[in-house]
Amino acid sequence: MSPGAYQPFDPAERPGGKLPARPFYRVLVHRRYHDLWSQLVARVGLANAQQFYDHVANTPGQAPRVGRSTFLKGKAAAPRGPGFSATIHYEISGAGRIDYQYCNAYTGGAEGDPHPVVFILTINLSSH
Repeated sequence: MSPGAYQPFDPAERPGGKLPARPFYRVLVHRRYHDLWSQLVARVGLANAQQFYDHVANTPGQAPRVGRSTFLKGKAAAPRGPGFSATIHYEISGAGRIDYQYCNAYTGGAEGDPHPVVFILTINLSSH
């Protein structure tokens, strides 16, 4: 991807501050959901927001220790590209869900070197 190419994803900061150790995955949130990401703590609480972030930053393909996640089916599950997971639907609270995909060797960054990333595709904090 050229430096001037449109890149809709920005780094997502961990709610409440950094982890003591560097996370394995880089977490990126779509710009469309940046405002909702900044409201996450106010909407679902610090503990829920940190549990989600810590889960996707370290073990996005495993079942979360707290909460529920499921792989979506059909068109909504389609991977973004080669090496990406299907879309995972994470229930962050009774009234909130976040969809994401991860890739263990993403090469679309400025340097082109393979690195693990999680793309937060959608955030919905309204009731089901």
